[in-house]
Amino acid sequence: MRSQTIRRMAFLLTGAVCASTASLAADQAYPTKPIRLLVPFAPGGGADLIARLVAPRLSERLGQPVVVDNRPTAAGTLAAELAARATPDGHTLLVPTSNHVANPSLYKLSYDTINDFAPITLAVVSPLVMVAHPSLPVNNVQEFIAYAKANPDKLNYGAAGAGGPPHLAGELLKSMAGIKMTPIVYKGIGPAVIAALGNEVQVTFVNIFVIQPHVRAGRLRALGITGLKRSAAAPDWPTIAESGLPGYEASIWFGFLAPAKTPKPIIARLHREITSILKLPEARQTIVAQGGDPVASTPAEFDRIIRADVERIAKLVKTAGIRAD
Repeated sequence: MRSQTIRRMAFLLTGAVCASTASLAADQAYPTKPIRLLVPFAPGGGADLIARLVAPRLSERLGQPVVVDNRPTAAGTLAAELAARATPDGHTLLVPTSNHVANPSLYKLSYDTINDFAPITLAVVSPLVMVAHPSLPVNNVQEFIAYAKANPDKLNYGAAGAGGPPHLAGELLKSMAGIKMTPIVYKGIGPAVIAALGNEVQVTFVNIFVIQPHVRAGRLRALGITGLKRSAAAPDWPTIAESGLPGYEASIWFGFLAPAKTPKPIIARLHREITSILKLPEARQTIVAQGGDPVASTPAEFDRIIRADVERIAKLVKTAGIRAD
């Protein structure tokens, strides 16, 4: 009996050593071919900006071409599906946005948002700005909430895309503040901004970079940032959380995911290289100029954020009765 136990222990130990050796070998050999960054949206958007910022620098560090592959369809579900089904060898990565954690509540998916992916890093958080038409007699979030309560069902807010971050930002505000507003959903940021400028909607939630020129020109009024802290891109604008609604947070985020079962040494290598790139002064400057804040989290931190956001957004979508386009 004792000899059988010894043989079994030796077998398990040999297997563990072989697995460890194979994993180390995979890391040392990686990468062996071009790396593809799947971007869920069209060129010019936030995820595309982050991907194209990282790609050439990552290529230099890994010694292989890094190609940005835009797959703009169905709120990013096509890119996510391709990434989930890719060989887990570190040669195909996904650059998701926060739509990734909303999609399970809005669409019937062919992949598991959590279990089919291995987090690498949360790269950037980009808060939105709640802006109002100048004709609205409010100067901050507290005044807006008071006005909304005194004028129920008289306010419209603009949202770019059903179930997208601006839509969720408006519904979260309604829920936390106990006010009523009617969402008017547009096909993109451009139409939503035009509607706000024309007072078709009284408020909307938009990227800082897009809306700053209109605020500076007095065509729109900034009421608050949707992040938990002030943005480096607009430090004088207060957050909604500090303006009468503690705990409010509805930012867009961007990150990097690999297919599940990608070897841990490869995940560690990618994490090390990508976060180092995000911390470069020129990279930070580019990100801040576009209204974002670099984060460069650990894989474990990103995993916790994804899991928490999937649960939080599912509750919000159900309560608000949000449906996809």
